[in-house]
Amino acid sequence: MAAFRARLGAVNFVLERGELRDIAEKVVGNLRLSEDDALRLFATRDLPALGALADLANRRRNGLRASYIVNRYINYSNYCILSCQFCAFSRKKRDADGFELDADQIVAKAREALDLGITELHIVGGLHPSLPFSYYTGFLRALRALDPRLQLKCFTAIEVLHLAWLAKKSVPDTLAELRDAGLASLTGGGAEIFRKEVRSRIARGKESGAEYLDVHRQWHRIGGKSTCTMLFGHVESHADRVEHLCQLRALQDETRGFTGFVPLAYQPDNNTIPVEHPPSGQDILRTVAVSRLYLDNFDHITAYWVGIGLRMAQVALSHGADDIHGTIGEEHIFHMAGARTPQLQAERQLVRAIREAGRVPVQRDMFYQPIRVWDDTDPESVALEAGGDASGQRVAETEAAATLPSR
Repeated sequence: MAAFRARLGAVNFVLERGELRDIAEKVVGNLRLSEDDALRLFATRDLPALGALADLANRRRNGLRASYIVNRYINYSNYCILSCQFCAFSRKKRDADGFELDADQIVAKAREALDLGITELHIVGGLHPSLPFSYYTGFLRALRALDPRLQLKCFTAIEVLHLAWLAKKSVPDTLAELRDAGLASLTGGGAEIFRKEVRSRIARGKESGAEYLDVHRQWHRIGGKSTCTMLFGHVESHADRVEHLCQLRALQDETRGFTGFVPLAYQPDNNTIPVEHPPSGQDILRTVAVSRLYLDNFDHITAYWVGIGLRMAQVALSHGADDIHGTIGEEHIFHMAGARTPQLQAERQLVRAIREAGRVPVQRDMFYQPIRVWDDTDPESVALEAGGDASGQRVAETEAAATLPSR
């Protein structure tokens, strides 16, 4: 409470400075911001004031806790029938560096990761031209049989539409069958920017923003939860970002099915979109902060360390974020687009980063529910940060030898 009052004092200083006074009064009064308010926040040069407001909003909702997840990414294939201009991940069947995993290979990766203590598998891939619908339900069932406690977070909205086409079923029926096979949550990937004109420039042929939202709507209607994203820092305007956030907030008002929002900083390498100035540190922090203030019906905002680096994720924890994502293990999509972050972070590194940012580390599950709170007096916490987590060391040793899967 003392920390909250101290931050409120910083906001009182913002109130006195004038430029954001009326918006600050709304934030303090817990009132909903308008689209015009969000545009002004994107335009302000007073990043410290914006950060203070976002931090106040976050602390009011989450206190000083900041979370991470022990998870593993698996990309089952990078073959894709689409050719999104921004994507450096997808390949055609003729490409020498394309790959696809069979169910046994996916299960082997999952079994290895379970031995290292993961609680979530995050599985996505390209829109494969020939794999049948039974392939997807088959590996879901195999993974659920491996350990029923393992949470399976799989598929983007466009993948779901592709699977519905393969199965010759409606989207609700396809989602229900995937759920029955073991799907626990949809991923939020593929949102990009909803505005049609921008979407056609960066992802021609992909599903529309309305289709993305409707897949999540249908999933929420059958009791499912999901995350959502926004890809920023390419050819979109601030108004495009605000419109995107507005549509997410409206769907959350309708369904309450989103567990968290993940703003994704555009990676400029190995694609056909000419972007002279990719997202700067200020733009990243500004976008996190505006997201926290505008998305008042979202509990959690994730600073995705894979795309912005662990140090920037630490700073984002004082600009409205309350989560820095997970251990990852093996990530191809951002790294093939030029991300120079590590392929993984050991759990102790995430705990240390959160504590260095002045927050209380919390291991969470897929739905942002706490598994463990790391108190600084806990002997296990002290040992963890000192490098005593054998699982993290095993992850590092395993992934250091890992290469991109072959066909």
